[in-house]
Amino acid sequence: MIPLWENQDDIPFFDPENPFVPHLVPYTLESSNKLSCIIVFPGGGYTHRAQHEGEPVCKWLNSIGISAFLLNYRVLPYKHPAPLLDAKRSIRLVRYFSKKWNIDPNRIGVLGFSAGGHLASLAGTHFDSGDKKNNDPVERVSSRPDCMVLCYPVISLAEYAHEGSKKALLGENPDPVLVWTLSSHNMVSSKTPPTFLWHTSDDSSVPVENSLLFAMALKKHGVPFELHIFPHGRHGLGLANETLYVKEWTNLCEKWFESIGFIGYNV
Repeated sequence: MIPLWENQDDIPFFDPENPFVPHLVPYTLESSNKLSCIIVFPGGGYTHRAQHEGEPVCKWLNSIGISAFLLNYRVLPYKHPAPLLDAKRSIRLVRYFSKKWNIDPNRIGVLGFSAGGHLASLAGTHFDSGDKKNNDPVERVSSRPDCMVLCYPVISLAEYAHEGSKKALLGENPDPVLVWTLSSHNMVSSKTPPTFLWHTSDDSSVPVENSLLFAMALKKHGVPFELHIFPHGRHGLGLANETLYVKEWTNLCEKWFESIGFIGYNV
């Protein structure tokens, strides 16, 4: 376990009555070359973190030659901005210690499912280049991910919203401006990283329109993306190993990683 902040006093919005310490679990590979890395954000509607979207995914990434970290970010009773601060800090931390973990600091991506996909999309649209005057050297490092993988992601908190995730993250009657800015398709720019998305067309929990909205925003701003919509499949499939056809998403994603240079060195 690697705490995102060394001291509890440094954790922003830390609540002593709910003393969860956000942290990374490493799944790093040994290699003579610097490897790419993906930070995995499990889903769970911002109320919990789904185990099947965590460790198994990190081990799959390892199997294709990518180092991984599992991010245990804050969920209820914590609300925005705690999860986003955890996500941005995780990217900074991996980048800052990239030499120690044999990671290429220019090949650090994020992968998220459902609400974790929302969090990953926020990381790719609300990043910053770091605070060069901060006393904490980790905070001086960029929080921009170099790629995103969004799996049946929550994107919109307005139309097509997953109401459970929205309520858990923002509470009752949230500020409309916050709803707009945290609907990540509204915040896509030409600097948003290359993105791989997949969804099922009959997802009854998080409508497929969420992925379509994000893909259209990427297209508008000239950001490279790959989008796969499978005809059938329930929400929350994870690796989808038991679901015919949908399980192909991992093979498709592996080829996409190759196309953007995240795979190509022997482990």
